[in-house]
Amino acid sequence: MEIRLGRPDEFGAIGELVVDVYDAIDPHGLGEYADELRDVAGRAASADILVAVDGDGSLLGAVTYVPGPASTLAEFDDPDAAGIRMLAVAQQAQGRGIGRALVDACLGRARAAGRRRVLLHTTDWMATAHRLYAGMGFERDPSMDWHAPESEGEFWLRGFRLQLDGAAATQQPEQGVSR
Repeated sequence: MEIRLGRPDEFGAIGELVVDVYDAIDPHGLGEYADELRDVAGRAASADILVAVDGDGSLLGAVTYVPGPASTLAEFDDPDAAGIRMLAVAQQAQGRGIGRALVDACLGRARAAGRRRVLLHTTDWMATAHRLYAGMGFERDPSMDWHAPESEGEFWLRGFRLQLDGAAATQQPEQGVSR
């Protein structure tokens, strides 16, 4: 398996992979969010799209690494943070450590950029992702939780943070987010 930047000729397949994975676990249906998940080219304009590929080039998973608050994809305004969004591992490839490898690649980028922490949001029904993040040292941060107004309080994004390289944990102000 190789972790690398996604190529423009792969963006369509990456978008479909993410939609397929999210659609399989989202009990509310994706609605218009599916269009955002498919817009890999749009994300690549201000973030890094990392992919995991098998030796034969098969796409196994993808993640969006948000390098900092200046990115249009940032769900935070912390100048010392990077973010992770839209992690997805193909159904047939789950359980092989691909999600962990993609998150590790994001953490490596954050460290190389001198970021002090990595932030992310996930939903209540992404229990596998919760276990992955907790196992990698991420901690729940309820001050980062947010709900989509159009969901009438039913759709919550749950905040997680990881302090990097011994950086002192500091309580950050509540972060505004958007889906």
